Amino acid sequence: MGALSRRSSLILLQMVAVVSILSVAPLAGGGRGLLLLGGWQPIKDIKDPHIKEIGRFAVNEYNNQTSASLRFKKVMSGESQVVAGMNYRLIIAAKDGKTTRNYEAVVWDKPWEHFRQLTSFKPVTH
Repeated sequence: MGALSRRSSLILLQMVAVVSILSVAPLAGGGRGLLLLGGWQPIKDIKDPHIKEIGRFAVNEYNNQTSASLRFKKVMSGESQVVAGMNYRLIIAAKDGKTTRNYEAVVWDKPWEHFRQLTSFKPVTH
């Protein structure tokens, strides 16, 4: 097989793999429908245990990084984005003393590598 033929076969194989992943990948975390690479998609089931776990992680990691003492209450809404893994942009209700406030958290998750990183956490301002 010539070099051009091998290259064409490799490109075709990569294209099939990408199409397969994007069209039939099982969707953990809230049944979001088809995955669209790069675009933010609403999370339909914010009560999904994986989404709650991501929300708890965001609050705990923020506390660890800042010495804050927020307490996770619930995920109010969220979106996901396919990257090298998955980004989750969540609106989280967290209690600070007696006051509950909403925060926007972005978490990068790559479960197959056991990798999770808080990339942004800020109060929601109206």
